[in-house]
Amino acid sequence: MATWGYLGLQDSASPLMEQLIFFHDHAMVVLILITTLVGYMMATLFFNTFTNRFLLEGQTIEIVWTVLPALILIFIALPSLRLLYLLDEVNNPSVTLKTIGHQWYWSYEYSDFLQVEFDSYMVPTNELPEDGFRLLDVDNRTILPMNTQIRVLISAADVIHSWTVPALGVKADAIPGRLNQVSFLMNRPGLFYGQCSEICGANHSFMPIVIESVSVNSFLNWISSASEA
Repeated sequence: MATWGYLGLQDSASPLMEQLIFFHDHAMVVLILITTLVGYMMATLFFNTFTNRFLLEGQTIEIVWTVLPALILIFIALPSLRLLYLLDEVNNPSVTLKTIGHQWYWSYEYSDFLQVEFDSYMVPTNELPEDGFRLLDVDNRTILPMNTQIRVLISAADVIHSWTVPALGVKADAIPGRLNQVSFLMNRPGLFYGQCSEICGANHSFMPIVIESVSVNSFLNWISSASEA
């Protein structure tokens, strides 16, 4: 999760987020090179006292500064398009989770299992344990297995919400009457925090998301106890 004063991206917990971070770094390198080159050229113009009174046109340089930006844009666009299609890919999910946004909490249904559904509310500050995270911890975490392809079906019951978990590289709008779908795989255990990312009313800031990534055996033990309860 993000810590106080942290300006970078969160550490990835899925292959998709890894690819997003790589693309971000790739784009930043290109931007820094362009900024450095343009800044250097502007500085030389400011401090250069020489002029060329015979310079009326320069077709060679005009071709260069037309073609070069086009090549740079292709250099950025190709990895971007590849990643865009990767993010929408659904690879034979092993577990399906349905999440429904409400004002102002999330409800979850494990569609592959019978009678496993619950609501997830933010833990109020006055009930928070000493090691809890204010505005981020919930009373019922969403338990999911690691190294397993997971599909999340997202909708809403009232207004538009947005189900977002930055460490997984997942963000999708929850829209009433519409079912959106995201897919991801978690490659490490841990707690991954998110929040509603679409302004949805007075308590928009108070409907967090907590994904708990566990081993497959731990998940099966939890789901069997949840089914019996």
